[in-house]
Amino acid sequence: MPETSFKELLDAGVHFGHLKRKWNPAMAPYIFMEKNGIHIIDLNKTEAKLKEAASAMKQIAKSGRKILFVATKKQAKEIVAEKVKQVNMPYVTERWPGGMLTNFPTIRKAVKKMASIDKMATDGTFDTLSKRERLQITRQRAKLEKNLGSIADLTRLPAAMFVVDVTKEYIAVREANRLNIPVFAMVDTNSDPRNIDFPIPANDDASKSISLIINYVADAVLEGLKERKMEKEKEAAEAKAKSQKAKEEKEVKGADEQGEGARRERKRVTKKVEVKGEASGKPGKEGGAAGKPAAKKPEKPQAEKPEAKVEKPEAAAEKPEAPAEKPAVEKPKAEETKAKAEAPEAKPEEPKAEAPEAKPEEPKAETPEAKPEEPKAEAAEAVEEGGEGAAAGKEKAE
Repeated sequence: MPETSFKELLDAGVHFGHLKRKWNPAMAPYIFMEKNGIHIIDLNKTEAKLKEAASAMKQIAKSGRKILFVATKKQAKEIVAEKVKQVNMPYVTERWPGGMLTNFPTIRKAVKKMASIDKMATDGTFDTLSKRERLQITRQRAKLEKNLGSIADLTRLPAAMFVVDVTKEYIAVREANRLNIPVFAMVDTNSDPRNIDFPIPANDDASKSISLIINYVADAVLEGLKERKMEKEKEAAEAKAKSQKAKEEKEVKGADEQGEGARRERKRVTKKVEVKGEASGKPGKEGGAAGKPAAKKPEKPQAEKPEAKVEKPEAAAEKPEAPAEKPAVEKPKAEETKAKAEAPEAKPEEPKAEAPEAKPEEPKAETPEAKPEEPKAEAAEAVEEGGEGAAAGKEKAE
């Protein structure tokens, strides 16, 4: 907030009051002394009240509300209009329109009328009017601009009002008091400060004094507006960062949910496959697809079947040994002839039935080792011996 010194106030003539005979007794707390029939204002109290008022106006501006400046005095018109325009606040420097605050909707209608005239000038409606009508409308527009042009942007009642001369602008002060609008004002020794919420004891007739006070207050309002802008930018940045963070969290959450869904799906598929594998534990079409049962399938027949088939020829080989031992014992000729007759019958039956079964089932390497031929040789030897025995018997008989 800007600073002002005691010397600046003194040089601007803020301490000069009115004549003693024109004073208002309610201003006694702010009067320092009387000199040459003129009251002198206590500048220490002026400085304190000015800072207090500037601080309050800064907070109002920071909150985004409007402050209406009223100064219809000739000395203050140009000063207020020039300085207040810079801070974009409404002001009244011409006649105060009665009921501007208490009858605000009617004032808004006049402002809208001014806006409609401006629209007529832009959309070509003026070209359809006669010269006299155009002249009348133009004059009406100029009058509205003079009285209400500075409050065209005031869409609702102001949050506060700053008055330069309380005695001259008493109507405005009354309306503000009726609507409970806080009033900031420069009060001279002839004014009543009791109706003012933030009085600033100062000389309200000298242009230098008015300029100093207005500049100080306007700078405070401008500072409040800057702080508001900074706060808005900060809030916008925080909101943007918050939204960005929320977006990132949402994306991460979505990715986590997607990953969790994928994991659940994989788990479900894995469980399904395991259930299928357990159901198809025996070797078969499904068991072969499962993996391990398919490996065991070819091993069982190769290990078991050949062993069962190899044993059969051994049993078959053992059977012919019985007739082979018979010729070794000496028997009568009748028995030898019976053995000779029975031997040819045994030859074709035993090997023929067993040989075809062993050939396709046994491996090629094992076929030469088959022992069904030994009984043939023994049987042949037995037959020869029997033959020789029979020949010897014939010779003896002869």
